[in-house]
Amino acid sequence: MAGRTIDRWLRVYADGYDLSGFSRSIGPLIRTYTEADMTCIPDTVKGVLPNHATLGIGTLNGVFDNTASNGLHVLMKGAGVMRTVMIPIGIQAAPAQGDPAYMGQFEQKDYMAETAEGVYATIPFDKSSVRGASLLYDQPWGWLLHAKAAETGVNAANGFADLFTPASTAFGGFMVYQVFAGNGTATLKVQDGTTAAGATTDITGMTSGVIDCATPKYGLVAIGRTATIRSYIRWQIVFGTATTVTFALALVRASN
Repeated sequence: MAGRTIDRWLRVYADGYDLSGFSRSIGPLIRTYTEADMTCIPDTVKGVLPNHATLGIGTLNGVFDNTASNGLHVLMKGAGVMRTVMIPIGIQAAPAQGDPAYMGQFEQKDYMAETAEGVYATIPFDKSSVRGASLLYDQPWGWLLHAKAAETGVNAANGFADLFTPASTAFGGFMVYQVFAGNGTATLKVQDGTTAAGATTDITGMTSGVIDCATPKYGLVAIGRTATIRSYIRWQIVFGTATTVTFALALVRASN
């Protein structure tokens, strides 16, 4: 679906947990560049070139909850922690395949609780983590390949062409996965092809490897900056000992 949307359809996933039910707002989701001043003596207008990018997810504002297994306080009360984050944005409905998603690895700066009738949690994030796996990429916006849901079989559906880069690209990219639940081992990966029906080839290196989905798992997997990703893309899962896995998977395809 294309068009405008509202924050009701936004989701916040971090480190294998769905924080949406505790979240009130997040942002701004930024992509800005420092400016290198390239002005020369005869120039009549000051000129700059974009230098290093700054990426960040701003501040997560949520409700204080100390539920032992998955409360926001229990999961996020630390500071100085790198978080692997995925923020899919549904378009007038819950996030679905093909919807935009902002993703990356960011440093959680702090954790603060405050009261204003209710008790709330404020969680500011710093910019991209120097410990992150995607520092070669200045593009945090990608596409949701698999919305949060349980799967019990491999993907036999056609691939799809994303909205802005429907042609093959040769600039690499990265995937982010959030595994919320499962009952054994499995492997998540991204496949591509030149046709929708032919999106059956594993993209080299773009895989989670074998992971135990019985506990929350997450990761960001980047491939080389010159790797080719063909026109059509799709998610795929290979079951090991698991028979069901609940996960979300998204892809950033670099366009330059």
